[in-house]
Amino acid sequence: MPFAHGAACAPPRPAGMGGVPEPCPQAPLAVLSKVELRVSCKHLLDRDTLNKSDPCVLLLMQSQGQWMEVDRSEVIKSNLNPVFAKIFTVDYYFEEVQKLRFEVYDSHGQAGVGTHDDDSGGMECTVGQIVAQKRVTKPLFLKYGKFAGKSTITIISEEISGNNGYVELAFRAKKLDDKDLFSKSDPFLEIYRIDDDRSEQLVYRTEVVKNNLSPIWEPFKVSLNSLCSCEEKRKLRCVVWDYDSRGKHDFIGEFFTTFEEMQKAMGENKVQWDCMNPKYKIKKRNYKNSGVVVLLDLKIHRVYSFLDYIMGGCQIHFTVAIDFTASNGDPRNSCSLHYINPYQPNEYLKALVAVGEICQDYDSDKKFSALGFGARIPPKYEVSHDFAINFNPDNDECEGIQGVVESYQSCLPKIQLYGPTNVAPIISKVARVAADEERTKEASQYFILLILTDGVVTDMADTREAIVRASYLPMSIIIVGVGNADFTDMQILDGDDGVLRSPKGEPVLRDIVQFVPFREFKNASPTALAKCVLAEVPKQVVEYYSYKAFPPRCPRPPSPEPSLGSPQ
Repeated sequence: MPFAHGAACAPPRPAGMGGVPEPCPQAPLAVLSKVELRVSCKHLLDRDTLNKSDPCVLLLMQSQGQWMEVDRSEVIKSNLNPVFAKIFTVDYYFEEVQKLRFEVYDSHGQAGVGTHDDDSGGMECTVGQIVAQKRVTKPLFLKYGKFAGKSTITIISEEISGNNGYVELAFRAKKLDDKDLFSKSDPFLEIYRIDDDRSEQLVYRTEVVKNNLSPIWEPFKVSLNSLCSCEEKRKLRCVVWDYDSRGKHDFIGEFFTTFEEMQKAMGENKVQWDCMNPKYKIKKRNYKNSGVVVLLDLKIHRVYSFLDYIMGGCQIHFTVAIDFTASNGDPRNSCSLHYINPYQPNEYLKALVAVGEICQDYDSDKKFSALGFGARIPPKYEVSHDFAINFNPDNDECEGIQGVVESYQSCLPKIQLYGPTNVAPIISKVARVAADEERTKEASQYFILLILTDGVVTDMADTREAIVRASYLPMSIIIVGVGNADFTDMQILDGDDGVLRSPKGEPVLRDIVQFVPFREFKNASPTALAKCVLAEVPKQVVEYYSYKAFPPRCPRPPSPEPSLGSPQ
């Protein structure tokens, strides 16, 4: 395959291409899965006078009516039927129409940018169409809907499984056949996966090592899904070529293997194969091989999903912290945010039940810690910022969500709402328990702290410090703003708009805080609030255990994803 390894495709038109599309400012959607797209073309228009075209492909996605460039392929030299080594990865949202555009250009470097001759045609489709058909072949069109001759583009899609990982491979060759007259061969290696229908999919193409019969290629990483569809016994075809700048590469040899066989190269071991030319084997009586290819090293990096950890026995421990400061109003008054209406639950209860009902499915004992802050509590009526609302200092857990609701209702007449709104003590309290869990060095328990508050926190500096410390522990924090206060200053705790830092400037290790005002979900179903605030939790769980290199305790085969969200 004619190509120029690592060559960047020159951007053809600057208009409408500003980079990766900005996320839409709506409630986050759960990613159903990630999809890998492989691209090839046939019968491209030949734009060059002396040589064939040097094609590359741009992938664009429509965002808010504008086409935005997402990624681009390598440039393949002198080829009208290119198979691109670049694999495009896109998020697939089942509930959204995701429009894609593939544009093919004949690359001449920066000098040719924007000229009509660069354009070899484009094709539009949706991610859904590609996923549903798995393989889509369509004609390429030039501007104004004109066919680009007989040119076609083929897109093949593969879903990346939740239990996927990647492998790092390092190859070299020895004593390859010399195909050049005045110098040594310029070898490169291609790896193909052989699918069930016997078709071959290009997995990876190495760089060219110039003038060398015993090349050492750069180590590279590929996903297990790309390499072997996560099937260790699937056959792989590896081909060694002598590079030719005009695209007429000389075949040196090939060999067949499997990922199962490759794994013998782990540790100090090495695996090697004879690189065979079938024609030479038939013609030459004493033919042994056209060289030897050696796998110097293989490293497997497993990528676990949220579901892997849950099915491995990881429990989600849920703690709720309720704001009992005076700004909520007297609970006996119907205007109070803590008013108990026998016919209509207040906002505190609505938020508690919506989030808690999801979390309780992931906690085997169904016992939740329930804490309060900002109130004077009996017997001495001193202000406390981390008291158990069941008034049992030795055991702050309640039986299920209903137990939390009952403890909340029974504690209201016994306390005096006061202040200030300090939440750092409760974050630190849960963090201490999470730190004890971390010392087990197992993915056994992850903590979610739900803070329900009616105003901006008073101890912002201490809270930022506590969050930075907590970002190193197995916990996430969800803050729901209740009532109609101005919560603008609370957005600083949610790292979506930038990195949260401690007062000393230390950044969080992970973004673990999600803040939402309840009023945005007042007229929505309870599940809408839960979906929004819990959408990030699966990713946060995986990020933490990946950072600590803790595998699931006992991974089992995946089953349909539960309602907490998709594995990230």
